[in-house]
Amino acid sequence: MKFAKRLDRLPPYLFAELNAIKLKKRQQGIDMIDLGMGNPDQATPKFIVDKLKQTIDDAKTHRYSRSQGIPGILKAISRKYKRDFDVDIDPEKEAVATIGSKEGLAHLCLATLDAGDVVLVPNPTYPIHIYGVIAAGANVISIPLSKENNFVPDLSLITRDMWPQPKMLILNFPANPTTAVVDLYYLKEIVAFAKKTDMIIVHDMAYSDIVFDGTKVPSILQVPGAKEVAVEFFTMSKSYNMAGWRVGFCVGNAEICKALAKLKSFYDYGIFTPIQVAAIAALDSPPSVTKAIAEVYTKRRDVLVDGLNSADWIVEKPKASMFVWAPIPDKFKAMGSLQFSKMLIDKAEVVTSPGIAFGEYGEGYLRISMVENEQRIKQAVRNIKKLMDK
Repeated sequence: MKFAKRLDRLPPYLFAELNAIKLKKRQQGIDMIDLGMGNPDQATPKFIVDKLKQTIDDAKTHRYSRSQGIPGILKAISRKYKRDFDVDIDPEKEAVATIGSKEGLAHLCLATLDAGDVVLVPNPTYPIHIYGVIAAGANVISIPLSKENNFVPDLSLITRDMWPQPKMLILNFPANPTTAVVDLYYLKEIVAFAKKTDMIIVHDMAYSDIVFDGTKVPSILQVPGAKEVAVEFFTMSKSYNMAGWRVGFCVGNAEICKALAKLKSFYDYGIFTPIQVAAIAALDSPPSVTKAIAEVYTKRRDVLVDGLNSADWIVEKPKASMFVWAPIPDKFKAMGSLQFSKMLIDKAEVVTSPGIAFGEYGEGYLRISMVENEQRIKQAVRNIKKLMDK
C-alpha cells in the first residue's frame, strides 16, 4: 500500500518507545512512578462534573453540535478573557472552540499553510508545534533556545532577513517543556515585528493558570493591535483538570478564526454539547478554582525540586507550568537524554520525558511532569537518589 508522503515527514513517535518499556515493566508487576506525560492526575472539580451529568440527561444534547462551538461557550471564553486580561473578544467572529488545543493547532496549520511556506518554531517545543506544520506540508525553521537566553526566542534571530519570508511564528508561554515565561513588553516587540513583516503569530497559552510565586502570565492579545496579526490558544486541560474532556479555543484575529472554523466545518461536528455546557460552568467559575489547582502543583514542585537538589541533581524551580526542565547531571550527561530516561525507567522505576523528544536543542535535559501526589514524588526522588549514589 502507498500512503501520503506527509507521513514520511513524520518521525517515529519517540514516546512510543518509552511507553513500550513502561508497559513491559508494569506487566512484570513493577510499580512505575510515571512523571512522563503531562497528564493531570487530579479530578475535574465536582461542580463541572455535576453540570455534565445534569445536561447529559437532556436528549436534545445528544444530537450533532456546532463545529465552531455553541454560542454559550464562545461567550464564556469571551467573559474569561475580559475578566483575566481585560481583552474584548467578539464571541462569533474572534473565537472558535476546538477539540483540545492540539487539534486546533493542527487544523489551524492546515487552514493557513501551503506547501513550501516557512514557519518559525522555537526548539525545544511541544511536538505539535513542529509536526502540525510539517503535516500541513510547510517547512520549519527552528529558533534555538538555550539556558543562556532563558529559553526565550532571541528577537535578533527572529528579525533577521530570511527568504522565503516566514509566514508564521509559533510561540508558547508558559513554555512546554522549558517552563519559560515572558512579560508583556516582549510580546509587544513580537507583535510589532509581525506587523512589519505580515507574519501570523500563533501563541499557545495552555498553562496560563498554572503559575507560582505570584507570577503573572500575559495574553498576547493584551498588546494593542495584536488582533491584526495574532491568535491565541487556550485549553481547559490544565487549568481545570479537564485533559480527557478535549476542550480548547482559538481566539484573536477574525480572519484566521474564520479560516479555522471553515476547515473544521468540513472535518467535525464540534464537541459533545454536554461537555461544552460543563466547560461554560468551568469558565464562569471564580478564580479560586484554578488557584486551588495551581497550589497543588506548587507543593509538588517544591517537593520535587528540593528533593532532586538534595540528591545533587541541581534544578531550578519553574515559575509556571506542570513541569520541571532538568539538566542531566554531569556524570550522566554523556548518555544523552533518551538513554538517561531509559535508565531511570530501568533502574529507578521512574518515567520521565527525554529532552530530545522536543527537538534537537532539548538534548541534555529531561522534562519531569508533576502528575503524581507528593508521596509518590518523594518516592521517585528516593529511587533516583539511590541510583545517583551508585
